[in-house]
Amino acid sequence: MTDTMQARARSFDYKKFLSNNGALVGLVVLCLALFIATPNFLTGQNLLNIGIQVSTVAVLAFGMTFVIVAGGIDLSVGSVAALSATVSGWFFASAGLPGWMALVGGLVTGLVIGTVNGLASAYGKLPSFIATLAMLSVARGLTLVISDGRPISTSPEVSFLGGDLGPIPMPIIVLIGTALIASFVLNRTVIGRSMYAVGGNAEAARLSGLPVKRITVTVFALAGLFAAVAGLLLAGRLDSAQPQAAAGYELDAIAAVVIGGASLAGGVGRISGTFIGALVLVVIRNGLNLLNVTSFWQQVVIGLVIAVAVGFDVLRRKTSSR
Repeated sequence: MTDTMQARARSFDYKKFLSNNGALVGLVVLCLALFIATPNFLTGQNLLNIGIQVSTVAVLAFGMTFVIVAGGIDLSVGSVAALSATVSGWFFASAGLPGWMALVGGLVTGLVIGTVNGLASAYGKLPSFIATLAMLSVARGLTLVISDGRPISTSPEVSFLGGDLGPIPMPIIVLIGTALIASFVLNRTVIGRSMYAVGGNAEAARLSGLPVKRITVTVFALAGLFAAVAGLLLAGRLDSAQPQAAAGYELDAIAAVVIGGASLAGGVGRISGTFIGALVLVVIRNGLNLLNVTSFWQQVVIGLVIAVAVGFDVLRRKTSSR
């Protein structure tokens, strides 16, 4: 080994690497452990199942990443996903609209609900926690009212989202597409860079001339739109819009973002990290299913993982403030 290589090895900051890539390291260790524990984990069919299962959670979490990076929280995304799919199904099955219009109607529903969340938070001065907690109940209630508590048939265009395009499941294709779009928005656009500034210090961002309120509305609108995509994906997989669909998914979305390295204090977060965080959650559930662990214990394990991730976030912030 040359002197240069030795110097680089000595200068490598393992603590910094683990701090920035802890979720990825944890995912690799988790996959190795499950590979040893069960021979069915790394089969092609199971990996496809993981890809399909992670699609809904990851797309939902991409929208949540925008909100958390900007220093907010959105507890309504699971209900918004269900409402968007239900409205799309109602447009097709009851209103008689063409399938593509029903699909667009579902997307617009998510965008509108997200915008309402943003307006309530930015201009109504409600904390995002309270505004979206209220919307969680409102959106779920509207879902039950529109569907009368029963599943609604989806249009062929929505059902296509749950099918295959050649050998590749459509949910995986949609997942890749939304990941690229979300990453571009967050890293390559003015609004994306503004999210980091607002999340880091909203008052400093305002004094520097950034339209903080408009940015906040945009962030929540994007979260609502991504929630609608996730809801339509789930409806496509189920071949129907279920009124209780995506219940509790908002917690999975928040957990995926935090596990992926984002800070609940705002100003920190990456789409790639969120994707890895979503994979960690889905791989844990998939592995525990393969090991025949009951769903009750799965909830305990997921809760512990979330607690550890938040603990690391708190520790990271304390370390960086020194």
